[in-house]
Amino acid sequence: MSQSSVADRRVDVALGDDGIAHVRLLRTDKINALDNAMFAGLIDAGEVLGKLRDLRCVVLSGEGRGFCAGLDLSMFAALTGAMPPLATRTHGSANSFQQVAMQWRALPVPVIAAVHGVCFGGGLQIAGGADIRVVAPDTRLAVMELKWGIIPDMGGFAMWRGIVRDDVLRELTWSAREFSGEEALRLGFATFLDADPLARALAIAREIAAKDPSAIRAAKALFNRVPELSSDEILLAESIAQDGLLAARRGQGADS
Repeated sequence: MSQSSVADRRVDVALGDDGIAHVRLLRTDKINALDNAMFAGLIDAGEVLGKLRDLRCVVLSGEGRGFCAGLDLSMFAALTGAMPPLATRTHGSANSFQQVAMQWRALPVPVIAAVHGVCFGGGLQIAGGADIRVVAPDTRLAVMELKWGIIPDMGGFAMWRGIVRDDVLRELTWSAREFSGEEALRLGFATFLDADPLARALAIAREIAAKDPSAIRAAKALFNRVPELSSDEILLAESIAQDGLLAARRGQGADS
């Protein structure tokens, strides 16, 4: 199955027979910079994936010279001009810009980002929405927004919490300096380093997709809830999820 976005082929979604979906950013002439059409294409991709019952894992990558160069410079005029307040919620608890990154965390299956070339600003926040990030050692990354007099506002503060040390994140945000994939691994932005991040991401996806799909989704749901729960609430949530999985197994046994 291949699902192209309605937004001028900015994004492509392909689902394999193994339940692995590959989402590719296709705006190669602009290093996949984020303009209105790219935002629309990414949200469209997330909506398509959210409806796929056979989905087991997602790999997110950028075609061409880099994963994502961040916000397209043409967008800054719109941001400083007349536009609805960003505090307006359009997608549950998020606005449309935040949805582009937060939707990967919200999907019921694991999402693996394969990052190479450049990963700046909004691109780094999109990668932050993934559950696992495989990064090429020579990738150039940056929390770029303060360079333009704005702050990260696509969910980065929510998604980086717990994976990047607070003082480190403050320094990177205020300085807007570039750092390498190797430093990203030390700091928490990267899960693995690999010279071929897409091949590694696909290999991880195949390993995950071979596991029980209900357990995959149950674990993802727990991971998403854990940061907001007390230890007692986590213990109960674990038990409830496990009861559901075991009940389903008993039902399958009765049917066989």
